[in-house]
Amino acid sequence: MSDAGKPTRAVVFDLDGTLLDSLPLVLRAFAHALEPFRPRPTMEIFARLGGPPSRVFHTLLDKAEHVPAALERLEAFNCDNDHRIEPFAGMVAMLARLQAHGVRLAVWTGRDRGTTDVLMRLHRMENYFHTVLCGDDLPSHKPNPEGLREIIQRLGVAPEETLMIGDADVDVLGGVACAVDTILIRHGREVDAAVAAQAWRTVASPAEAYELVLSRIAPAKKEAGRKD
Repeated sequence: MSDAGKPTRAVVFDLDGTLLDSLPLVLRAFAHALEPFRPRPTMEIFARLGGPPSRVFHTLLDKAEHVPAALERLEAFNCDNDHRIEPFAGMVAMLARLQAHGVRLAVWTGRDRGTTDVLMRLHRMENYFHTVLCGDDLPSHKPNPEGLREIIQRLGVAPEETLMIGDADVDVLGGVACAVDTILIRHGREVDAAVAAQAWRTVASPAEAYELVLSRIAPAKKEAGRKD
């Protein structure tokens, strides 16, 4: 969709690496969980993140019988370390401004419901969002667009009135499958050219994404306030 299209009425956010500065800790958690069963994972697992850990572990481990033990190690690590996760600078101010503009907000995350709720309560984020859809809420997972379609339906908006922000390839692919403009946060990584080409915009950091989101919203608010 072009910048001159319909006003943006809804914004859907990924959680980890988009609103919360959690990626280093997520990768450490996965490394800890998988350590007894395979070599230490690197950023190569990043593109696979987009569903509950059980699904991701089945793609990373050669033996399915190791998955339960890996999940136990992951849960223990998260319980000990989730309090270390902090919001990105400017996140709260951005959400407050969007809410003040009447924009409907949602989260679409591959993280499980339990830890998502813990983090959102910890950082007092619950009241900003009309709906939150987690990796274990539906049988399908990113980049399958079913989750985003469900969110759009709950928000009562059209795809062309929606903006998606995420930091993984699966966010872009899920957004494109729903005809939703998607901002991709690169975090300094090399993004597959075919994926980057499908993003509405690619930016280096969450701060840039937040500015872009607000710039997209402001014209819509100004237009709504015009009196002919």
